[in-house]
Amino acid sequence: MPIRFPLLAAGVLFVSTAFAEDWPAFRGPNRDGICKETGLLKSWPKDGPPKVWTVKGLGLGFGTPTIVKGTIYGMGTRDKKDGIWALKESDGTELWFTPFDDPRGTNQNNGPSASPTFDDGKVFAVSSNGKLVCLDASKGEKLWERDYQKDFGGRVPSWGFTDSVLIDGNQLICVPGGNKAALVALDKATGKDIWKSEIAGGGSDGGGYCSPEKVTLAGRAMYVVLMGKAAGVVGVDPKTGKLLWQYKGKASGGGVAQIPIPIVTDDHVWVSCAYDGGAALLKIVADGTEKFTAEEVKAYKKSDLNNHHGGMVQVGNYAYFGHNQNNGNPVCVDLKTGEIMWGPEKNPAGGKGSAAVLSADGMLYFRYDNGTMVLIEPSPEGLKVVSSFQEKERSGMASWAHPVIVDGKLYLRDQDKMVCYNVKAK
Repeated sequence: MPIRFPLLAAGVLFVSTAFAEDWPAFRGPNRDGICKETGLLKSWPKDGPPKVWTVKGLGLGFGTPTIVKGTIYGMGTRDKKDGIWALKESDGTELWFTPFDDPRGTNQNNGPSASPTFDDGKVFAVSSNGKLVCLDASKGEKLWERDYQKDFGGRVPSWGFTDSVLIDGNQLICVPGGNKAALVALDKATGKDIWKSEIAGGGSDGGGYCSPEKVTLAGRAMYVVLMGKAAGVVGVDPKTGKLLWQYKGKASGGGVAQIPIPIVTDDHVWVSCAYDGGAALLKIVADGTEKFTAEEVKAYKKSDLNNHHGGMVQVGNYAYFGHNQNNGNPVCVDLKTGEIMWGPEKNPAGGKGSAAVLSADGMLYFRYDNGTMVLIEPSPEGLKVVSSFQEKERSGMASWAHPVIVDGKLYLRDQDKMVCYNVKAK
């Protein structure tokens, strides 16, 4: 039985009832990795921002925490069970832990990778084996459960299911990756089926590892998600699940894994993945009321440009992210043309491995897999590194959780541990 205790330190369109300053889902309220808080530090001390607290015993996991109304939610493997935990934002004290599935045995069995989604007093999350649960957010009590494999014919991807479900009004959107249920809409209150989307290739190699987003393209609201290699990136109708468009180019077909959430802006979709993938700028064009096409504006082969699993963020008309598989070489791309403005550059400040990226208060936060945190000023003119620090007492295992900022505090998860830093400017 692991001991769980806080160690106090010295010194697009997403519909949710969460407050604007909260972080209710993976990559934030709009699933774009953009934090809208202001008044944050524009540079860091050599040893990093002041540490507020450290908590241990969360259970192994890759998942990024979500934070709503003073509570932090996340997933981890404890005592041979995958479950969801809730912590007090003020000091990291645990409020509850609810186990709900057996872990998936893989060659990277470091716990679940999905992030819980909060909405209307409830928490929704998916285990590595595809169990989808709805819990009471205050008590952790299970309200309902569905099963991607048994209910929808989903085939478990090599590293387990990792999608963080999308809540849109009364609908919960998830990605089981079944032959006749590639994408599914459920009633968020009961878990009952609303519609199932049958997509060509959607069940042949699973649903990929990406999470769905709701956007507007070519004047039409739709759900967009990067799926497995055979399906590529798709747009579907929110009311019926009908396929509106599909792109199967190399940029969306990594072969082994398709992970980053695409950037959507001005009727364009920027999509990228690693392994056998690449990157591409697509333009979605309406051809009548129900017909859409994805026109390839610019495309890159993997060696020239790809994002592994650290995500991509938009600042102005530009995308910033880390290039290359198991790497995070900073790069800037024009989202109007698809042209590379600068980079890919060498990893700054000793950063190694993939880089998870967050945008906040006019700055970029690059979190490298080896614990190097880098603060970068976004500019299409070139890489401008401002500050960096090294996370202490690392687990030694891969830590791919994205950085999160809520109420002036930066949260960094390293498997079974999480550290909270104060990044408010004085």
